[in-house]
Amino acid sequence: MTLNQWSDEILILELYDEPDFSEDTDSLLSKLRSDEAVEFNVIIDLQQVTKLNSSNLGALVEIKKLLQARGKRMVVCNISDAIWSTMLATGLDQVFEFIEDTTTALLLIGQ
Repeated sequence: MTLNQWSDEILILELYDEPDFSEDTDSLLSKLRSDEAVEFNVIIDLQQVTKLNSSNLGALVEIKKLLQARGKRMVVCNISDAIWSTMLATGLDQVFEFIEDTTTALLLIGQ
């Protein structure tokens, strides 16, 4: 799995195209659902993702909702133009917080 604990407060999930995308988001969702004590902000790195399907988008929305209910943030970074087009077309550009790259996300989410 490409889930890295950066610090006590930040997880970085580096996603890849299917089938890895679903496996990794399912693992994170399972962790978030099963352990109420999990209190991390999450950075979703989409650098290696070339396309998203409805299941992928649904998983991202669910991760965001679970984190938001705990007062935590989810930040999406390193997205391609094709992924940005998908976010715009679905209206998710208004739902998710986007930051240019992982380094900037680490600086901003750690504040």
